Amino acid sequence: MSSASTAALRRPDARFGGRALFAGLAIALVAVPFGLLLFLVEDRWSPLARVDGGARDDLHAVALHHEGLVTALKVLSTIGSAVVYFPLFAAIAAWLAWRRLPRLALFAVVTVAGSAVLNALVKLVVHRARPVIFDPVAHANGMSFPSGHAQSAIVAWAVLLLVFLPVLRGPWRPVAVVVAIAMVLAIGFARVALGVHFLSDVLAGYALGAAWAAAMIASFNAWRRERGRPAADPAGGLEPGHASRLGGAAPLRRDPR
Repeated sequence: MSSASTAALRRPDARFGGRALFAGLAIALVAVPFGLLLFLVEDRWSPLARVDGGARDDLHAVALHHEGLVTALKVLSTIGSAVVYFPLFAAIAAWLAWRRLPRLALFAVVTVAGSAVLNALVKLVVHRARPVIFDPVAHANGMSFPSGHAQSAIVAWAVLLLVFLPVLRGPWRPVAVVVAIAMVLAIGFARVALGVHFLSDVLAGYALGAAWAAAMIASFNAWRRERGRPAADPAGGLEPGHASRLGGAAPLRRDPR
């Protein structure tokens, strides 16, 4: 075999190895902030406690005098709850399976459901009580750290983008990304403003959700690789070659010349 042929065979492996390394670094970069927040919360670090208390008290003071704001915040919380997410992603997974995209269906189910299980386990271990507020505008059950709404928001919107980006063309892609970021931030803000989470709970939820999503993307790409497919670039969606099955136009094929 010629050296050129050997190099051609090695190039995909090198690209996959580079992407795997990048995925590992991405997971580490978002997991480290979560670990740091967990340590500071468990250690009851006083500067963090002051930030948490200040955000809680200042936002609650505003909410007390703005009934319309409280209503909007509660709507955001409902949108970002399991009551909405679980039926929505069950329907999306069923639709993906019907469209003969079982890998994407399984990715959506495992990523969303696994995130919920992970959040429940971490809450059980940390066992942080929710903020105590006089004259609260909202109530929530369970433990506080990390915020399930914040974690679910970043995971759910990441899944939606990763699944449906191949359908979007032109300016619609950046618009979808901006909407996703805005919704994630709005849901996290709502949880703090309603007084049911500390700011550190929300930040930890974001970090844990991002780490989980990155791990699931890396697992999906490893799965593709095992079946002889190239690793997908998340910027273009997980299955860019199946845009037509997702309801979009088929991707343009390059001229073989």
